[in-house]
Amino acid sequence: MKLEDLKKIKEEAGNKLFLKNDKNYRIVVGLATCGVSAGATPVYDELKKIIKKQNLNVDLVSVGCMGQCALEPIVEVYDKQGVRTTYCKVKTADAAKIIERHILANNIVDELLMSKFLK
Repeated sequence: MKLEDLKKIKEEAGNKLFLKNDKNYRIVVGLATCGVSAGATPVYDELKKIIKKQNLNVDLVSVGCMGQCALEPIVEVYDKQGVRTTYCKVKTADAAKIIERHILANNIVDELLMSKFLK
């Protein structure tokens, strides 16, 4: 492995980890085995479709395990200030709610908040 290869890996990891300067939000979807088996792939695909169709300034990223397998599919939304909002048990139809209410109207989708399920 060459130094250039390591630099490329570092850059790709950084792109997944940090919000790019030109993006307003970063949406992270857990696509590890637990997320996929709970239905995260269709959620990711729906988010991707909506973001593209509406030409939104949003970075959509898939990641591995999010740490709460029983609450999958998990979707996290990060704003420019780094504030994270975690949604769980997200269904495909909820993707539109997250985009319309959180991304476009800057309102939290209360009924999907992870904190509601961790009592």
